[in-house]
Amino acid sequence: MKFEQYVQYDAVGLAELLRKREVSAPELAEAAFARMDEVNPSLNAVVRDRRAAALQEAASAPLPDADRPFSGVPYLLKDISQALAGEPLTSGSALLRNNIARRDSNYVARVRAGGFIPLGHTNTPEFGLKNITEPTLHGPARNPWNPQYSPGGSSGGASAAIASGIVPAAGASDGGGSIRIPASFTGLFGLKPTRGRTPVGPGIGRQWQGASIDFALSRTVRDSAALLDLLQVLQPEAAFQTPLYPGVYVQDMLAPHSRPLRVAFTTASPVGSPVGDDAVQAVLKTVKWLEEQGHHVEEKLSPVNGVRLMENYYTMNAGEVSAMFISLERMLGRAIRPDEVDIITWVFAEAGKNVSAAEFVHSLNEWDVAAAQMAELSARYDLYVTPATAFTAPRVGELTHTPETAAPWMSVSELSANEQRRMLYDIFERSLTFTPFTQLANLTGQPATSLPLHLTEEGLPLGVQMIAAKGREDLLLQVAAQLEQSDLWAGMKGNPMLS
Repeated sequence: MKFEQYVQYDAVGLAELLRKREVSAPELAEAAFARMDEVNPSLNAVVRDRRAAALQEAASAPLPDADRPFSGVPYLLKDISQALAGEPLTSGSALLRNNIARRDSNYVARVRAGGFIPLGHTNTPEFGLKNITEPTLHGPARNPWNPQYSPGGSSGGASAAIASGIVPAAGASDGGGSIRIPASFTGLFGLKPTRGRTPVGPGIGRQWQGASIDFALSRTVRDSAALLDLLQVLQPEAAFQTPLYPGVYVQDMLAPHSRPLRVAFTTASPVGSPVGDDAVQAVLKTVKWLEEQGHHVEEKLSPVNGVRLMENYYTMNAGEVSAMFISLERMLGRAIRPDEVDIITWVFAEAGKNVSAAEFVHSLNEWDVAAAQMAELSARYDLYVTPATAFTAPRVGELTHTPETAAPWMSVSELSANEQRRMLYDIFERSLTFTPFTQLANLTGQPATSLPLHLTEEGLPLGVQMIAAKGREDLLLQVAAQLEQSDLWAGMKGNPMLS
């Protein structure tokens, strides 16, 4: 199958070709690997493949059916949390360069049960802690729209792989925007489902205290809808449960609205940082379109204290990384040295040592306050619309620290707890300026999307974010499907790598 034909289909479309016997699973795998060989040397989207095993699995793949709707369709997994038995899982860290997964994660088990053929793992920043993908272990991933720019993070390798045509959809995760940020920077559709909607683990019931979820990135709305139909689950061992959606997402997204929607929007950064003209324009033309469809639109600032929200977010990150170090040191049988990890990881781990149990619990309680504030907003408005990112993608290296800038951070262990918290906020101030809008939905547990609705004059994509009440992915998909048919939808239009 030639690339020109392969890239015309999304994952649902490829499955339909397979079902009709118009193409074989080995042909699709060969097409994906051929494209990978062509573009990955310049994009560094995929950090390793499992070519022989994938081709063997494709050769024996049955035709797609109701139980295995994506049987034979190529897929990529993210090199963190999406473990494949017998394969390395490094989380972008040199500490784990020799780590071999002992079993499939629950997410991967469901992906494989749905028939997808995993081709390998995609690039991610160390432990998923950044909104760019430039780990020392694997090197930077690059944006297919312009390789001088980042595809974002932490699912940057996944977004680069999709936007360059290697696969139509890929595994991703989102703990602070890691699906929506890359979607905004690379012209993809990115859905972060409701907390507890999709599988976690094994043995990890509360990833980042529920802020982080595993799902996917895709080029089309129907692929994300079909993936949500496949992946939604009530998982007994998980800490968070969301009732199963009673309908079928991929069908219900095509239904008309039963009434006009109530839409709130803002273009103001929740932390008071600047917002680019393109991000403002993207939101304004989106809400204008919504108004033209008969929906009620009102400008409304976020009720949540964005600065305090980020302080709580960093408190969680610090506690989580410090706890992770305890587990890793037990596994290694020795202490971790600062030269073995990214300086950001080290600062988080050291700061986490000074977060008391009382402070951590108080921080989580403030998540619940924010969730209550957003629940009240959702009772008045069906959608909350913001920029997905405040600016288009940064250049590769623009947000990566230098030895000179990082030198003062090595004194983190000598600082007081308050000084450490200030250091963390200062460290992330530049990167937060690009992406101040996405963390809210992670801490409240709400579903949110990034829709590819804008292209700048420089030819770079930028997304618009929509947030809905918990459990209302169906509404987000319904609006996204309508926008996908509109003139606003930029998607892959203009992507030089696919033209």
